[in-house]
Formats: sequence, C-alpha cells, structure tokens
Amino acid sequence: MLDLNGKWVLVTGASRGIGRLASVAMAKKGCNLILQSRNVEHTASLEEELKAIGAKVHSFAADLNDISSVLKMLGQIDELGVDVDIVLNNAGLQIAYRTDYYQTPESDFTVSFNVNTIAPAMICYHFLPKMVSRGFGRIVNTTSGIDKEPEQAGYSAAKAALDKITKDMASRLGGTGVSMNLVDPGWCRTDLGGPNAPNAPESAIPGVIVPAFTCEKVNGQIFHAQDLSGLDLESAVEKINAEY
Repeated sequence: MLDLNGKWVLVTGASRGIGRLASVAMAKKGCNLILQSRNVEHTASLEEELKAIGAKVHSFAADLNDISSVLKMLGQIDELGVDVDIVLNNAGLQIAYRTDYYQTPESDFTVSFNVNTIAPAMICYHFLPKMVSRGFGRIVNTTSGIDKEPEQAGYSAAKAALDKITKDMASRLGGTGVSMNLVDPGWCRTDLGGPNAPNAPESAIPGVIVPAFTCEKVNGQIFHAQDLSGLDLESAVEKINAEY
C-alpha cells in the first residue's frame, strides 16, 4: 500500500456525509487536507477534527454549479504553494426524482452536468498536468450505480458522462505515475441518498479512498465501495492491487 504521509489531498463535498468520512480517513493516514464546500463555515468543525489528528488543513468555498467559482477556487489553491497529489472528487448533486419523467425540465440537465461532470472535469484538468510532471498523482471520481431510472435522468446522465471522461483520460496516463479511477459508494443514507437508503455512510469507507492508495496499474477502473465494506484499508488495497 502506498505511503501517502504528508501528501496534500483535495476533497470536494467535504463538509458532510462520505466526503467528511473520507477526509478523516485520509488524515488518519498522515495526509493534509484541502476541503471544498459551498461555505467555509460548513467545514469549520471538520477542520478542528482533522487538526487534532495532526493534519494541516485549508478550506475553500466554491459553488460547483458555477464554474467560474470553481476556477476561482483552483487559483486560490495554487496560491497555497503546495502540491496537490490526490483529488477525491466526492461532491455530487441529485437534483430531483421526476415521477412524471416526461416533464423533466432542462435545468435538471444543466445543473446536474455543471456539478457532477463539468466541475470535476475542470478540477482534473487543472491538477493532472502538474501530477504528470511530478510523476505521481491519484484522482478518484465518484460515480453512481443508478441505471434504467428515467426519473433521475439528469443525475444519471451526468455521472455517465463523468465515467466516460475518466476512462478516456486514464487511457493516456499509462507510465506517468498518475492514475484516475471511479468509485461508486453505493446507496447510502446521506443527504443525497436519503433516509431510506440501505447502507450507512460509514460502509463506503474504506472503499471510496482505496484507489488513492493503489499501485499505478490500477487505472481507468470503476470500483464499488460496498464490495470492500468491512475490510480495513490495508486489506482492501491489497485485494484491489492483486486483481491487477
């Protein structure tokens, strides 16, 4: 398993749910954190928790539905003068469940694509060249297993587009020391998943962070966090590395 002690990790959607859990898990492995949320007040308590673990922490506000806000945040991160070697594109938005799906409005698609596709893509494009030049980097994009549900067309289409972007980009990263992978956390009881989901958010750990610790040859793949639920991080990483 890779030793990421001292590495800087950007986590989007860090203020709650799986993003918060992933941030804590990374800090416990010696990583420093850059936290994104819509308002820095939302990550204030998480900052204190991570600092108590021993991590260095910075928080930034960005509205992922406003790409200019995302680009501004990326500029602010650059000003920190640190190397971001791991990106966990965790943030996502399930905009609506349209029982009358023939009446799905255009905004379901525009907002969903901004948050779930374009924003993470811009983050990837920003950090990938720097990772390649340094010879190391890990990007983990969060996808969804939703399928054959026209009631959620905007969300599922946006995630499918992110899948395609990730796999296509990963195909160009062989031998660079950088990898990009996808993780499906499963249906969890988060603000996005709702109270009736079968899985606790904690069940997505360690699965959602495993690709950050795997070897370079694990690239362009999609992993299901629930398949790794109940394993410790070391065992989960060993399992995935052995499959490739």
